[in-house]
Amino acid sequence: MASTRARIAVDAMGGDYAPQEIVAGAIRAAAELDVEILLVGEPERLESSLKQHTTTSNINIEIVPAKGVVGMHEEPVVGIRRKPNASINVAMNLVKEKRADAVVSAGHSGAAMAAASLRLGRLKGIDRPAIGAVFPTMLAGKSVIILDVGANVDSRPKYLEQFALMGTIYSKYVLGVEEPKVGLLNIGEEPSKGNDLALRTYQLLETNGQIPFIGNAEGRDVLSGRFDVIVCDGFVGNILLKFAEAVGEIMLQIVREELPQGLRGQIGTAILKPNLRRIKQRIDHAEHGGALLFGVAGVCIISHGSSQAPSIFNAIRLAKEANDHQVLDRIQGYKERSTKDGDRVSETSLGGNSEQ
Repeated sequence: MASTRARIAVDAMGGDYAPQEIVAGAIRAAAELDVEILLVGEPERLESSLKQHTTTSNINIEIVPAKGVVGMHEEPVVGIRRKPNASINVAMNLVKEKRADAVVSAGHSGAAMAAASLRLGRLKGIDRPAIGAVFPTMLAGKSVIILDVGANVDSRPKYLEQFALMGTIYSKYVLGVEEPKVGLLNIGEEPSKGNDLALRTYQLLETNGQIPFIGNAEGRDVLSGRFDVIVCDGFVGNILLKFAEAVGEIMLQIVREELPQGLRGQIGTAILKPNLRRIKQRIDHAEHGGALLFGVAGVCIISHGSSQAPSIFNAIRLAKEANDHQVLDRIQGYKERSTKDGDRVSETSLGGNSEQ
């Protein structure tokens, strides 16, 4: 699909290293990607951060004024309602008003989800949004998208069915998997395994002709490369996400510690540098940039609170890819075609009246 110039609204005040690292990542994205950046935040602080860089004269960056930020200690819905001019609210409004194509935020993830739901609304037929995170696998060049990783602590079977459909579309059109394989995270491969949620979800996935479901995925299967999409509730998914991030950091630390010291170590490191760079790209969560909030009527990327410039750059790249591949239109179109064809997905998979 031909690339178009996307306008990305970046919540420049959100995150542990805002605004300096957010601005640095945005500058790199504006210079290297075909995007326009709308930096949302307090103008004086953003202008000060921009002045620290010497490569901002010919890049597409615009400051959009905002006042305040929803702090990590604040209850999300209360925070965004009390602070209508906070950076995350202003950024979401830019998408709602069609002045931006996507939002990137490393701030309060709960506030980002609340602002997206309240300001953008959900896609027609989607009952609950889901956060989808891309994980590396044991197979080089192959990833798996897992959703939900934190938007819904409690889920119903039909929510997971919707997550599976949205993940399938993303895997096919953005990750380039011609025939995605979908799995349900469970404690065993057998259809009879699992709790009530898993058993009832299995039945929905197995009988939904729109979802290429191949069975249950055990914990050891998550990074095996056997599956392209794995669905689970947000409670389990968030634990899985943070565990995987920790494992990646530990592996990088072990590699650094085990390299020889002194001159021999310097020579060895120089020789292995390309390999070490590839290892980092495969296992470091910063290389993936963030997670897409599926199911809302706008492209929204939620980045880690500790994101620095490289991660923000990758989050903006992820937002551009989702926009370029028209993920939202494809999800909505899937529902409309299914309704026209009379497939059961129009009634159950994408939010019909029946309660599962």
